Amino acid sequence: MQISSRFTIALHIFACIHTYEGERKITSDFLASSINVNPVIIRKVLQQLKAKELVTVARGSGGARIAKPVEEISLFDVYKAVEAVSQKGLFHFHEHPNLDCAVGKNIHQVLDVKLDRIQNAMEEQMKAISLQEVLTDIEHCIAINP
Repeated sequence: MQISSRFTIALHIFACIHTYEGERKITSDFLASSINVNPVIIRKVLQQLKAKELVTVARGSGGARIAKPVEEISLFDVYKAVEAVSQKGLFHFHEHPNLDCAVGKNIHQVLDVKLDRIQNAMEEQMKAISLQEVLTDIEHCIAINP
C-alpha cells in the first residue's frame, strides 16, 4: 500500500506558501496550478491541515498561511494531518490467508510485529525531520534552478 499523495501535496502546499507568501495570495487555484491537480483536492488538503492548526485559510481569495513556526512542524505532523495512511496502518495485509495452509495459518504471527516495527521506524524518522528542513532545501534548489 502506498502513502496517499495527500502527504506530498501537503508538503508542496507548504513549500508554495513559504516561497510565494508576500508576493501573491496563496489560493487553491494557484496551488493547484503548481501541483497540477484539481483545486478541489487542494481545498480538501487545506481543510485537513487547517483542522490540525498547521495552516490558516482566509475565506474567498484571502489565501493560505502557515499557522505556526515551521521548525515546530514535523513531517509526521503533516503525515498525520492529511491521514496519509488508514487507521489500519501503512501495510494492508491480505485479509483471509488460507488457514488450512501452514504458511497461511502463521503468516500474520510472523509479519504483523515486523511490519509494525517498519512503520514505527518510518514514523520516528518523520518526527525527526522538520518542515523547516524541507523549506530550506527547496530554497536551495530554487536558488540553483529557478
